[in-house]
Amino acid sequence: MPGKVILGAQWGDEGKGKFIDIFAAQADLVVRSQGGNNAGHTVVVKDETYKLQLIPSGILYPNCINVIGPGVVVNPKAVLGEIDGLHEKGVSTDRLLIDARCHCILPWHIELDALSEAEKAKEGAAIGTTHKGIGPTYMDKSERIGIRMHDFVDQARFETVIRETCARKNRVIEGVYGGKPIDADEVIAEYRVYADRLRPLVRDTTAITWEAVKAGKEVLFEGAQGTLLDLDMGTYPFVTSSHPVAGGCCIGSGVGPTAITDVMGIFKSYTTRVGEGPFPTELFDQTGDYIRKAGGEFGTVTGRPRRTGWFDAVIARYAVRVNGLTEAVINKIDPLRGLPRLKVCVAYRLQNGQTVTEFPANFMDLNGCEPIYEEFDGFDADITDCRSFSELPQTVQNYIRSLERIIECPISMLGVGPARDQVMRLDR
Repeated sequence: MPGKVILGAQWGDEGKGKFIDIFAAQADLVVRSQGGNNAGHTVVVKDETYKLQLIPSGILYPNCINVIGPGVVVNPKAVLGEIDGLHEKGVSTDRLLIDARCHCILPWHIELDALSEAEKAKEGAAIGTTHKGIGPTYMDKSERIGIRMHDFVDQARFETVIRETCARKNRVIEGVYGGKPIDADEVIAEYRVYADRLRPLVRDTTAITWEAVKAGKEVLFEGAQGTLLDLDMGTYPFVTSSHPVAGGCCIGSGVGPTAITDVMGIFKSYTTRVGEGPFPTELFDQTGDYIRKAGGEFGTVTGRPRRTGWFDAVIARYAVRVNGLTEAVINKIDPLRGLPRLKVCVAYRLQNGQTVTEFPANFMDLNGCEPIYEEFDGFDADITDCRSFSELPQTVQNYIRSLERIIECPISMLGVGPARDQVMRLDR
């Protein structure tokens, strides 16, 4: 497995956490490479549910090194809250490392996120952010004014960088948005404690990751969010502020593309998204409500109900292409139980009458487009106890084999329930 990437191939929330957890059991090192605590992975182990946001899923395995790579933006308060929550459940974080280059999410980022989104909402242009301060932190990174983790944990520099940056941000909070200024003394008093606790975890993780790759160890690159939320390749501007595609794993972990040998994309057997933006196969009827309820489609981090629709193979082929997927996983087939017919979108008919099978570069082309579907027989059987492909009803087998043909990528695994063991590898 050396150099295996596991990533979301739709708009996130595909259930990556379970599959990352499965492969993390074999990994020597798991690297999270982008995003922040706006992402969430849910892992169910026996009767215990773990909701991880910043910490890699390999944390559940005592012999696995877990790396928060340089491409991640880290909220010190949030990551320590997650660490404490794991300790309460008896999970050690002794093998957790945070790269010195990670940018820190601080109170002004969260405040600016909320103020900016509220301003956009007045103009009908809200993005639908999680208000976690992710975007403003990446903005500071691009503007080259951010506070990196090595600054944050430096006892000599800590107070200086906090005071200077807080003063700069208050000018924006007050002058642009009319907001209430943030008290630098309060931030210093609170966050100095966090800096002291995080200091032992801060390392140059890129060297550690590279040594593991060179030694032929099992290295797993853990993607967060999904392909269609990528800053460049997603449905811009309704995207995140980082790169959830496979290439982002290299940039955000500090290793080159030759370290990657396999790229696994996780899909649901239907499609969901959270927030604003185009969604060609979205369902506004009882079928959409049925899938949402059956699939438990509510955000891990926000609790928001997810928009729900049929499987979109136009998006899936796009994900195969831009990520260079070597294999696909179809997760959450079980929520489709009880539907008489299953639909798969294979093309779009645009408003100008043109039919396209490639995902448009300009998301405006999706406005008012009509999805063109292939239809398949549904199923009524409970498949959550199936552990081999041959055990599945013939209609489910037909559906999966048809998806494999349509998306032009081998399907290697299926998910038939939320638990770690409710998976199967495809019979070949």
